[in-house]
Amino acid sequence: MSKLSSRERNTMPGRQFAFPAQRKEPLENARHVRNAIARFAQVQGVTDVQRDEAWQRIEAAASLYSVALHEANWRELIARRNFSHS
Repeated sequence: MSKLSSRERNTMPGRQFAFPAQRKEPLENARHVRNAIARFAQVQGVTDVQRDEAWQRIEAAASLYSVALHEANWRELIARRNFSHS
């Protein structure tokens, strides 16, 4: 995955992050979208509403970059991850 420098990350518009207030999980290419999906459950200190909004941004970016989503929503994603780790 392409590593973003601090400068690049700081100059990116908030809309390019799944969680813009926290500037977490950039969504500027397919690799970052896949990474945002993989790390979604690890983001702490956010509300369910923020997760709903982040998932909408991830869905839009996934569509833009032709990334397949296997879950209908973030709750399904987290449930699937929790089940696979049991």
